[in-house]
Amino acid sequence: MEKQAIREARTYDKDYRVEAVKLARRIGPKKASIELGVPDGTLSSWMYKARIGVIDMGPGMQTPKSGMTQASEIDRLRGENKQLAKDIKRLREENAFLEEASAFFAASRRRSARKSDSNI
Repeated sequence: MEKQAIREARTYDKDYRVEAVKLARRIGPKKASIELGVPDGTLSSWMYKARIGVIDMGPGMQTPKSGMTQASEIDRLRGENKQLAKDIKRLREENAFLEEASAFFAASRRRSARKSDSNI
């Protein structure tokens, strides 16, 4: 019976990934993966994510593609913010209407209660 080597999943923090990508850009991905003991595929994945802007490499490290990704994210968030502001306005109007309706029906119940008390 053969024993299979069980690999434990390793996790790397953000700073480690950023520094690994910087090193790979300086000396090459193959040398960096050997030096750091990180699998080639993992380092390649980090480099790809840095290139498209998923991994923030810090100030001055944006590429045109990641810059566009950030710009599109800002546009999306502005649109979402605008929609949320509209929703808040609508909900405030509905709340004001419900408060008025509640006051109206409460007054109506009081009048009905007075009439029924006076008829007794």
